[in-house]
Amino acid sequence: MLLARARVGPMSTVAAPADVMIPAPRASVDGGTVDVLPELWVPEARQWLLTSAGRIAPDGYSWMQGVHWVAGSGLYEPRRHRSHGPRAFGSTTVFIAQVLSELSPCRPGIEYLMRRTGLCERAVQNHLQMLRETGLLAYIVKGTRKRGESPQASEFALMLPPEFDAALGIRTTGEGSGRRMTGIAESSRKVMAKLATKAARKVRRPRPKTSSRTASKGARKGVSEASVTAVSAVSRCTPMGGGSSSVSTAGGTSLPPESKLASGKAKSPTAKKSKAVAGGRRKLNRVGRRHQLARELTQELDWLRGCSVPRIAWVARHVADAGWTVTDVRAWLHFRGGDVARVRRGSGLLAALLASAEGILDTPAKRAEAVAQWRAAQEAARRHRIQQVRDQRERFEGDWEAPRSSAVTRQVSQAFAQIHEVANGGRDHDQVSAADAPCEQGPVDPQFDQMRAQAEGELMRGVTDLIELAVDSMGREAAERIYGADLVRRARQLASAARSSLVTLTHR
Repeated sequence: MLLARARVGPMSTVAAPADVMIPAPRASVDGGTVDVLPELWVPEARQWLLTSAGRIAPDGYSWMQGVHWVAGSGLYEPRRHRSHGPRAFGSTTVFIAQVLSELSPCRPGIEYLMRRTGLCERAVQNHLQMLRETGLLAYIVKGTRKRGESPQASEFALMLPPEFDAALGIRTTGEGSGRRMTGIAESSRKVMAKLATKAARKVRRPRPKTSSRTASKGARKGVSEASVTAVSAVSRCTPMGGGSSSVSTAGGTSLPPESKLASGKAKSPTAKKSKAVAGGRRKLNRVGRRHQLARELTQELDWLRGCSVPRIAWVARHVADAGWTVTDVRAWLHFRGGDVARVRRGSGLLAALLASAEGILDTPAKRAEAVAQWRAAQEAARRHRIQQVRDQRERFEGDWEAPRSSAVTRQVSQAFAQIHEVANGGRDHDQVSAADAPCEQGPVDPQFDQMRAQAEGELMRGVTDLIELAVDSMGREAAERIYGADLVRRARQLASAARSSLVTLTHR
C-alpha cells in the first residue's frame, strides 16, 4: 500500500493512515475526475516486451521524463515486496537509467555498469530489477550464464508504463507496445515541462556513503585527538578552549625567508622529487636494448616472423651492445645475402649472417656508408622492377606478334642473342678481357671469398640479383674487384637473356 495525502480544504491537508492508500484525485481532460492511480508494480511474468502493458519510448530523452516521473510520483516502494535491496527509487537508480539511455541498443553488461557507477554487482542488479518492476525496462533477450561459455548480456527495451500516460492524460494511438503519443492534457503541460527540464539535466555519479559505524569511530577519534591537542597546547583561542593564549599551536613550523618567497624559489619541505624521465620513458639498459632490437627485427624481416624475441635478442646481443640499429642490421644482411623468402630456422640463419659483423663495421661511419649503399641498392632494384614492368607491358601490349614458324623463331632468337652480345661488349671481347686479367678476381679475404661463393651458387640457380645490385650501386669495376670479371660477365649475360621474351629460364 502507498501513503498519500487527501485534500480536505483549500489550505489544509491530512495524512492518511499507514495501511490505507488515498491518492489525490486528478482532473481529466473533459473537466471530470478519474480514478486514483494504483500502486506501480510489474510482476516478473510481465517484464518482457511481448507481455508488457507499457509502450516503447521514442528516444532516451522521452524515457528519462518517465524515469523522473516515477522517481517523484511515490507510487513505487520496493520494500513492500521484499526485505532487501534499496529502500526507494532514488538518485542512484536515476543515474543508472541515464547511463542506459545513452546505449543503442540497450544491452549493458553488469561489469560495464559497475565501472560507470562504482557500485557492486549486487547493487547494480537490484537497481535494474527496480527499473523492470516499475515498467521502465522490459526484456527483449535475457542474458545467459552457462558453464564453459562467456556470459551474454541482457538486451532491454526502454518502456513508458501505462500509469505515466494515465497520470498526465497522454493520448496514444496504435496497439500494444508500439503505441505512439498523439496529445496531452492541458493541465499536464506544466508537469511535462518540468520533467523535460529534469531529463535534460545530467545526473551526477552518486558518491559512496560511509557507514554509521565508521562515522562514529571517526567522531570518537576526532574528539580524542582534540582533547590531546588541547592539553598539550594548554589552551586554544576558541570558545571551547576556555580562554585565549598567545602561544601558537603550529609547533615547530618554519617559514622560508623572504628572499626565496620574492624570487618564487621556495619549495615545500614535504615535496617529493619526480622520477619521470624526459620524454616520458625510462632509459633502456643493455638487456632492454637487445630486446628492442630483436622486436624490431621480427617485425621488419619476414623470415623472422614468429621467432622468439628473447632468442633473437640473444643472437643479436653483440651488435646490440655495439649500438647497431635495425637499419644497420638490415644493410649488413643485404650485403651478406639475407634477402631470402623462406627459412627453416630464422634464428640460426641470423646467427650465421651476423658472425663477426661488429668487428667489420666497427665504427658509426662504416655503418652509415653500408646503410647508404643498401638504400642505393634498394632504389636501383626498385627502378629495375619498374623497367621490367614497362618492358613486359610493351611486349604484351605492342603491335608486334611472335612468328608462328619454328625456323623463323630460331632465326629471331639468334638475332636477339647477337644484339645482346654486341650490347654487352661481345663474346670474344669478354673472353679476352677475362683471360688477360686473371689477377682481377678481387682481394683475398675470407669475407669476400664467402660472398663470391654465395654469388656463384645463386648464379647456378639463375639468380643474378646480388651481382646486379652490386653493379648498379657501386659500378661494374668495383663489382668485378669483389666477385671477379668472369662472374660479373656471366651474370650480365644471364640477366640480358632473362629480359628477352624469346628466352625462358627454369630450374631443375
